[in-house]
Amino acid sequence: MKSPPSNHQVRRSFSSLDNREISVHVLREELPKYKVKALINLEGVWFMPKIAIIGGSGFYSLLENFDVLNIETPFGESMVEVGSIENVEVAFLNRHGKGHKIPPFKINYRANIYALSAIGVERIIATNAVGSIRPEIKPGDFVLPDDFLDLTKRRDYTFYDGETEIFIQGKAVREVVHISMTPSTYCPEIRDAVLTAAKNIGLSIHDGGVYVATEGNRFETPAEIRAYSSLGGTIVGMTGVPEAVLARELCICYSTVCLVTNYAAGISGLVKLTHEEVAKTYAEKLKELRRLITTAIKEIPKDRSCPCKDALRGALVESP
Repeated sequence: MKSPPSNHQVRRSFSSLDNREISVHVLREELPKYKVKALINLEGVWFMPKIAIIGGSGFYSLLENFDVLNIETPFGESMVEVGSIENVEVAFLNRHGKGHKIPPFKINYRANIYALSAIGVERIIATNAVGSIRPEIKPGDFVLPDDFLDLTKRRDYTFYDGETEIFIQGKAVREVVHISMTPSTYCPEIRDAVLTAAKNIGLSIHDGGVYVATEGNRFETPAEIRAYSSLGGTIVGMTGVPEAVLARELCICYSTVCLVTNYAAGISGLVKLTHEEVAKTYAEKLKELRRLITTAIKEIPKDRSCPCKDALRGALVESP
């Protein structure tokens, strides 16, 4: 099999099992430049994962045998692992990077989501470590939110800046786009798959809730948490936005599974919040989270009938 030109090659790839060097090429159409058609390894196996998992704090790996792809996008480079779970092709993206060296406000959300779209991903199950704003939702609980409040401050919130050419569903888009987060903020089909998976494995999960996205890196103040509560907030975290919005902009189905690692500031008294507390709770529940995610993957419908795939319909601002 003839290799694509060198400028069409992923720069670094390797197998996690034996660390042998392999060749993974990205075959692109001549135009658009960043649209990936397929991934091929030395054995001639074709990869085009439609499902991706995004790991957050404490969830840094999922696949046992995978290829690592460094994908260049118009917004920077992103590293994605590609493999399979029970014969389902899956991509995994570690949001915070190797060694958790990327803080929430420095994550290149646009590069990450664009890279997943480029390799064919249509569905994303994200994971988030969160604090609980509600006393009845305890550390160690799982929450499947159905809405969010965006209180971040200085992130890149859109692909559509009116200048950059975005390639989506075989088309080039350069117009300004006003995407809608209704009728469902998070993909209803992925949410149903997660709820079904939780029921099948006997795992309790809170169905619904409002994810409050804050800037970080500091934890919130008690006054801020009281304000978020009055606005209807259920849980609070630092990475859920703009990730969900960017996925919608590329017509990707997106939902997140949140693991409560601590009570938010002031909920259980004026106690100091620490990352050690977050990491400890996450480590204790990671096995259950992995099982929930891998079970949910099998419950996701093969074909999409949700509105996510039609997110651009009626959203483009046409030139007068």
